[in-house]
Amino acid sequence: MIDTDKNKIDELLYRSVKEILPSKESLRSRLLSGDKLKIYIGTDATGESLHLGHATNYIILEKFRKLGHEIIFLIGDFTSRIGDPTDKTATRIQLTKDQVKKNIETWMDQIRPIINIDDTNNPVKVLYNNDWLSKMSFEEVIDLASNFTVQQMLERDMFENRMKENKPIYVHEFFYPLMQGWDSVAMNVDMEMCGNDQKFNALVGRTLQKRYNNKEKFVFITTLLENPKTGEKMMSKSLGTGVFLDFSAKDMFGGIMAQDDENMRQLFIDDTYLSLDEIEEILSSNNKREQKIRLAFEITKIYHGEIGSNKAKEEWINQFSNKQKPSDIQVINLSNSPSIIDTIVELGEESKSQVKRLLNEGAIKVNGIKINDIDFELKGGDEIQIGKKRWYKIKK
Repeated sequence: MIDTDKNKIDELLYRSVKEILPSKESLRSRLLSGDKLKIYIGTDATGESLHLGHATNYIILEKFRKLGHEIIFLIGDFTSRIGDPTDKTATRIQLTKDQVKKNIETWMDQIRPIINIDDTNNPVKVLYNNDWLSKMSFEEVIDLASNFTVQQMLERDMFENRMKENKPIYVHEFFYPLMQGWDSVAMNVDMEMCGNDQKFNALVGRTLQKRYNNKEKFVFITTLLENPKTGEKMMSKSLGTGVFLDFSAKDMFGGIMAQDDENMRQLFIDDTYLSLDEIEEILSSNNKREQKIRLAFEITKIYHGEIGSNKAKEEWINQFSNKQKPSDIQVINLSNSPSIIDTIVELGEESKSQVKRLLNEGAIKVNGIKINDIDFELKGGDEIQIGKKRWYKIKK
C-alpha cells in the first residue's frame, strides 16, 4: 500500500529541496495518486566513507520508502572507475576495480542508521552499474552518444573553465554523464535523487529515459551542504573534508562543533530529525555555542545513539570548556604550501619524517579531529593540536 498522506508528501517536497523537475506540482500529483514510484540515488565509490551531505539524500530516500515506494541504492562501481568531471578543474584520477571494491566495503553499515536497508516488507534494492555498463557494445555506446552534441557537453562550467585555462579535457570525460544517464534507462526508474552538482547528469538521464523507454523521469534535486557566506562545500568525499558517517562519536561531535556558525541552520534542516518549528525555536536564541552543541548532539545521536552522543558531548565540554585547551593559543601563518606537514615543519620542531610518524600515530588533530592523511591541507582559522599540550591556530 502506498501512503498518500498530504502532510508527509508536502514536507518531502519542500524540506532540503533545491529543485524538482519538471515541477513540484507534477510530482506531488503522482505521489497523491497512489502510484508506486521507482526511485534511485547513485553514489560513486570514490572514497571509503560517506559524509553528512550523502546522509541528507538517504534521510529523504527513507521517507519515500516508508511511503511504500521502491527504493534503489545504486553504487557506481563502473562510473567511479571513469571519474565524474563535475566541479573539477582537472581530470579525476581513474580508480581500479580493487580500489572501488575496498571503498564500498563498509557503506551499508554507514547508512544503516538512517535507512532501513534490512526491512523485509519493502526492502531497499542495492544495485551496481557495472552490471550493465560493462556489457554495452561499442555500437550501443555510439548510439548512446548520438543523443547529445559536443557543444552541449562543453557548456558545462568546469569544461568552460578548463578551456579558458588551457587545461586538457579528455574524450572519456564526456562519457560520464552518458553513463549516469544510462543508469536511469537500465533500471527504468521514475525518479532520480541527486545534489545540484549532478543536475546536468540527471537531465541527461531524463532525456535518455524519454527516448529509450518513452517515460518521463522526475529529477529530485536536494540542497548541497554549502557555507552560505563563502559558497564552499561543507563536505567533500573526494577531498576528504567534512564530517563522515564512519567517524567515532567523539570525532563526529567535534567535527560538527568545528563547523562555521553560519552552517548550523542547513545542518539542522538537512541532517537532523527535528521538526522545522523545533529548529526555529533553537536558532531563535542568542547562544551560538548552545545551538551548536544541540546540533552536534542531534546528529551524533543518529549514528551512535543517545548514550554515545551524550558521552561525546561531555568529552567535548571537558576539553574545550573546562580550560583543558590553552586560552592563549599561538597564532601562526599558513605555509606557502597548505600542507599540514610543511606548516608544522616550518615551526622548527619536527622534520617531515617526524610529522609523518605523528600523523600515522594519530597524535595530530585539526579542529578536534585526528588527521592521518599526509596530504591533508590546512586553511585559515584551523586549530592544530600536536600531542596533548601543543596548540597552534592558523591565522585567518
